[in-house]
This record gives sequence, C-alpha cells and structure tokens, in this order.
Amino acid sequence: MSHLIPVTRDGGHGPDRRSFLKYTGALGAAAGLTSTLAACSGPDSTNDTGGGGKDGGTLTAVIGYGNDGSWDPTQTASAFAMAGNEHIYEALLGTDPISREPYAQLATAVPADLKATTWKFELRAGATWHDGKPVTADDVVFVFDRILDPKTQTLAKGFFASWLKEVRKVDARNVELVLKFPFPDGAARLTLAKIMPKHVYSKPGAWDDATKGKAIGSGPYKQTAHNPKSNTTFEAFADYNGPRKAAFKKMNWLTIVDAAPRVAKISGASADAEISDNIPYANIEQLKKGGMTVEGGAGMNNLFLMFNTAHKPFDDVRVRQALHYAIDREKMIEVALKGHGKAASSFLNEGNPSYRPAKTVYGYDPKKAKALLKAAGVDGLKINIMAVNVSWIVDCLPTIKASWDAIGVETTLDPQETTAVFTKMDQKKDYQVVAAASNPNQFGIEADLIMHYNYGPDNLWMGYARWAKNARAKELFRLMDQATRESDTSKKKTMVQDYIDIVAEEAVLYPVVHNELMTAWDPEQLTGVRAQPYPGINLLQAKWA
Repeated sequence: MSHLIPVTRDGGHGPDRRSFLKYTGALGAAAGLTSTLAACSGPDSTNDTGGGGKDGGTLTAVIGYGNDGSWDPTQTASAFAMAGNEHIYEALLGTDPISREPYAQLATAVPADLKATTWKFELRAGATWHDGKPVTADDVVFVFDRILDPKTQTLAKGFFASWLKEVRKVDARNVELVLKFPFPDGAARLTLAKIMPKHVYSKPGAWDDATKGKAIGSGPYKQTAHNPKSNTTFEAFADYNGPRKAAFKKMNWLTIVDAAPRVAKISGASADAEISDNIPYANIEQLKKGGMTVEGGAGMNNLFLMFNTAHKPFDDVRVRQALHYAIDREKMIEVALKGHGKAASSFLNEGNPSYRPAKTVYGYDPKKAKALLKAAGVDGLKINIMAVNVSWIVDCLPTIKASWDAIGVETTLDPQETTAVFTKMDQKKDYQVVAAASNPNQFGIEADLIMHYNYGPDNLWMGYARWAKNARAKELFRLMDQATRESDTSKKKTMVQDYIDIVAEEAVLYPVVHNELMTAWDPEQLTGVRAQPYPGINLLQAKWA
C-alpha cells in the first residue's frame, strides 16, 4: 500500500472524471500499474548489495511504501516515486528536503526579486539528459505547457495554475515565467515541476510509460531498472554537472510495505540494507541497540477524521466538535504512538512557520462533549468508523472507540485496505466517519499549499465530505483565495491563521494528532542523512561514512 497524499483541486484545476486513486497513483495497485519497463534491464536481485557499503558498492534502501504507483512527475502522489524522482529529475529550483528553502538546481540562480511578476532563468551550461542529449528551454516550456494546459488534468496543475500565467522561451538556454500576480511562495513550488525531456515524453504513449515507471531525467542518478512491487535501481550519472552530485555508484531501493520484513532487512547480523524509512515505533529501541541511528521527522503527518456532512447528525457542527472533544489524545500518543506525536492544536503542525494555536483547540473534555451532543438533540448515536488499515492508524483506533463509547456513542471500528476506503469515496457511497493518514509535506511546508489540499470549492476532499456548498465553506474559500493573492508575507501569514480558525471550528476534516515518521540507518556506513517528516528518503547530501 502506498502512502496516501491528499490531492489539491483548488481553483477548478483538479480531475473532473478520473478517480483519485487512478489520477494520482497514490495507490498504484488500484491503477493496475504492475508491468515492468520493457526498456529496463532484467530485475536486479533484491538482496544484491554489489560488494557493499563504503567499498563503493550498492547502497540498499528499504522503503515502506509501494513502488507501483505513477512515476509521472506531473501526476504522482506516490511516496516511493516522488522520493525516487528527486534523485532522477531536476527542476528549475530544488528545495532543501528539510527546510524547503529553494536553491538553484537546473537553473543557475534563484530570482533576486521574488515579488516580481516575471522571473527569468538561465539553464545550467552543459546540462544533459540521461540519454546524452542537451537540456534546452524547449524542455522547460514543454513541461509547463502540459501543467498549465486547461485540457490536461494533472496533479501539478493545482500547484501552479492559480498564480502562473505562462512560461516563455527566450533562447536555447533562457526562459521567463510570467506570474498572474506577485507570488513569492512560488519559488519553492517550482521543485514540483520536474523538467522532462521533450524528445522522450512528447512521443505517443510516453506519458503512459512515465506512469508505469519510465524515468529519464537530468539529475545525479539514472534509473536502471524498475520492478513494480519489488525494487527500483539507480546508478550515478557520470555526466551530471549540477549542484548535488551522486555519492553512491549504485542504489537499490526495495519496496517492503509490511513492517516485520522491512525491519528485518535492516536489523540483526544478517542486515543487508543501510537505511530504511517508515520504522514502527515498537522497533525503535531494538534498532538502536543494534547500532542503528533512528531519528524522527515531525511535520504534517497526521491522523484525521472526516465527517460526511450529508449524513445526519454530522451536518451539525456541535456533533463534530463533541466527537473531537471526547478523544483522549494523550492516551493515544502514549499507547499507540509511544510518545512520538502531539495533539493537534491547529490544522498545521507546531513546527510549521505559519503555525499558531487555533481559537478552537480540542482538549480532552468528555463533559463538554456530552453537553454538545445534548444541545444538538443527539442521543443513542451509533457510529461506524471506516478507516484505512495503515498500521499506526489501526493502533490509534481503539483509543477513539474507547473515548466515544465512554460518552455514550456506540462505536464500531471498520479498518479496510486504503484502496477500498477511497473507492467507496469515489463511488459516493454513504458513510459516517473516515479515519485516515495524510501528509502534504511531501509537496512542501507552505501553509497556503497545505490548506488547499483539503479545502477549496472544487477540492476532492470537500466532495467526499459533502461540504463545499455550505455557506460557511463558501466564506472560508473566499478568505483562502484572498490569502493566496496577498504578497506581503506577514499579512498572508495572519490571513492563513485566521481562516484556519474557521477550519478548526467547523471540524469537517481535521487532524487528531500529528506524529513523527521514523528513519533508521547504519552510521558506520552512511553520513549526512537527515530524517525527513514525510515518507521516503533523500540521499542527495548523504555519502559513505
């Protein structure tokens, strides 16, 4: 199962007909993406370390998410594919995997005036594609034309169409980006527009090939084999002349979704992997005792509740609030998350630059919960929680049930494959409450971007919650649009914080806890690794110890 990333559909630029699952590739199994690339060499052994470690062999990584989602950079929300693409492709500007500060990647410099409405970029001299052809301005225009094309629905469109008017070729190595209004935050978003070779991806069927895993970029690593549900392999691109060169001759990334075999691959005397993401909390001490470094990244990863506002009594805000007040979050953090989480006090996590506590904070208050239900005229409520079966979510569910049972709400837990849950959402089947995992930090830490994942007039999630036509929702969306267009950083921050107060009060789709994602690695083999607060790994600054 791949990690689930919500889809941005703000400004009417999301998919109209294609389902969420097929559209993003967040759940590649649902999209049926199981064929290997004909162009690839035969599968590398998933146990092959190529001589290993600092002797210059293959770095073996274990990724706790599926590699069979879409690999098309303009479409994908697959945790594995996005992490892999960071090593294969470049954008005009990249961003640091932790701070998310932009830096010159395929371009030679970050624009000096980010408040200007025209940004000029010169491409790096000597930049070449993995097939040896030169990178040109035509490639840049090709990608942005696809993203901005009103007839082409891509995930990336939601990141750019509201503020980017067009991209123009100046000459072979220079382009101009023309903005609709000043939008300094757009610099960090450019990392989401991976530049792709026009001569490869303009051919008939090429986008389908990209979806299935074909990846030819200009980055420090070339993809050498892609075997869905097994592994993806990389090797250093010898002609790369960019800012963050490959430190490993080869990399073999294994996809192991089940926790026990994933942990086994990196632990014990027979360990043959140097790094793994998605470490279960219960295995942290075991790995540390075995000599591993285990660190967490705290960010937007969260357990959220989404209510069907078309199903009474969840149309009543008092009922939604009551169910949030009833949850013993501290018990959930202690028992299920082993201390690696914090109770949500805003939609944003506490480490976000735009964070402030919301005016409505759902502390544990069973008496208030009961009073709100009584005020709403609700008695004898029975709830079925349809939940994704992500392991840490399943661990958290008993606390929700115990908390709701305690206030007289008879609760049934119904964990299912993530595919099944969201297929039902796409088919508009009736439900009461959904509990699932989300982490928009995969795309950035900018508050405007994060909030538009789940809220907006044409947002997919608002369709799931049946809330977009609500009068309160319309007011929220108006305020969100105003904040997007505000170029003054301080004013924009305040505007975002103010509309998050509405999101918190309404609690239509709202986080219960924000939790850490844990990464483990062998410090005797690797250095320069930083645990990131979103799925996957980034090894562009790592090297052999």
